[in-house]
Amino acid sequence: METKFVSIEEAAALLRAGAVVAFPTETVYGLGADATSDAAIAQIFASKGRPGDNPLIVHIGDLAWLSSVVSACSDTAQRLMDAFWPGPLTVILPKHENLAERVTAGLSTVGVRMPSHSVALELLRAVELPIAAPSANVSGRPSPTRAVHVADDLDGRIAGIVDGGAAEIGLESTVIDCTVEPPVILRPGAVTRAEIEAVIGPVDVAEVRTDDVAAPKSPGMKYRHYAPKAPMTIVQGSEAFFRQVVAEARCAGKRVGVLVAEEHAHCCDADVVLTCGSGQAAVARRLYDVLREFDSADVDVIYSESFSEVGIGEAIMNRLRKASGGRVIAE
Repeated sequence: METKFVSIEEAAALLRAGAVVAFPTETVYGLGADATSDAAIAQIFASKGRPGDNPLIVHIGDLAWLSSVVSACSDTAQRLMDAFWPGPLTVILPKHENLAERVTAGLSTVGVRMPSHSVALELLRAVELPIAAPSANVSGRPSPTRAVHVADDLDGRIAGIVDGGAAEIGLESTVIDCTVEPPVILRPGAVTRAEIEAVIGPVDVAEVRTDDVAAPKSPGMKYRHYAPKAPMTIVQGSEAFFRQVVAEARCAGKRVGVLVAEEHAHCCDADVVLTCGSGQAAVARRLYDVLREFDSADVDVIYSESFSEVGIGEAIMNRLRKASGGRVIAE
């Protein structure tokens, strides 16, 4: 059955009835279900084809709800919430027994955030329940930043989609583990390490993994994520080196796509050139759109430029490394 676009009121009723609904946030579109219901949460995993050991983030509509989601909140976590909520920061804390077991994939901790998107907040407050919501896509695919992306991946698999326009940020939230000292950034996002350290002091950053060995404490730490259908490789080096890599692939008979910032659109002679705009914010906002566009571009391989890792650039490169499976060609 075709998935319908629904109003906030209709979505709230569906969520209260135990169904799954996609809704917009400032980061990407989320696939929501009642975080206290194992049956509802099971539908998220089934709809996405998501591995059962990959935990979900719980979204709340008011700080007063926090005590029903976590069993303790440290001073460090509280300072982060005061500084960045509502917003794109997920804080990991000890979980409350109210939560469905599937939400945390058996862990004793849970990631929680309060989104800043007006539609997301209105929906959460209408439901009056904590809502677990991973990205609203088929597991492993680029995350959805528009309602049409959700429909492309999950039409017929979920109860409804709330269309809130294009996501403002375009990359998933920063995730920080506040159950350890010093806290550890498990996934970079729009709230940068420098911004976090300005509030709570030094933090550690987890190593980016592209294997499936470690038990994940946060989404995005395990399994291949954000990937287009064609294999992608990050190219590190000069424009001349980038042109050489592309030329060699085309000489080998491959149809080549390249992903670059707007100012580098003419750096090489590829079959398909897709740009992410100019400037870090534009690149972040456009990245998943471009990765999805490659799927209809009929390319054999994709080469991406390497971006500066200052600020949100760290999150951009984190997603590209996961999307490429860690494949890098360096000059």
